[in-house]
Amino acid sequence: MGKGRLEAFSDGVIAILITIMVLELKVPHGGGAGLADLWPLLPVFLSYVLSFVFLGIYWMNHHHLLQAVRHVDGRVLWANMHLLFWLSLIPFTTAWMGENDFAEWPVALYGIVLLGSAIGYFSLTRALIARHGDESVLAKAVGADVKGRISLVMYAAGIGVAFVEPLAACALYVAVAVMWLLPDRRIERHLAG
Repeated sequence: MGKGRLEAFSDGVIAILITIMVLELKVPHGGGAGLADLWPLLPVFLSYVLSFVFLGIYWMNHHHLLQAVRHVDGRVLWANMHLLFWLSLIPFTTAWMGENDFAEWPVALYGIVLLGSAIGYFSLTRALIARHGDESVLAKAVGADVKGRISLVMYAAGIGVAFVEPLAACALYVAVAVMWLLPDRRIERHLAG
């Protein structure tokens, strides 16, 4: 089957997730109208920014991933649903983390959701490679996926670190985001070549 419905559905889910997150941003309690009244909302806003960046990264890389393939099958559809399941938890963990000033458990759960999302993306990539073969453009572009594997390790480390120093765990999560901020050019290079 073609990949169009999978792309459209995934795009719609990610757009809804971003919408849900922005709707969680509330104006200051008590009707404050000064900039100082926004200060208590800084953790909520920072967690929103981080999650917005992560969803953007997944959306862009999902797009690049599907550029390199022509067809999907049931295994790919389920792998994509696995990814979307974890991404759908980002608004909840974002809100919990922000509203609790980056406390241990919210930061750890946020890391668990990020790790689950990374595993979901990895599974989707592997399902697409299985569908198109080891000699496909996608397989050659992804290669050993060192960046993906490093991300998994950093998320897992962040989960553990969250119980010792939650802000250090957040720094690990930010480091992964920075590593992926630019779309994965490996696929574009292989498509052009």
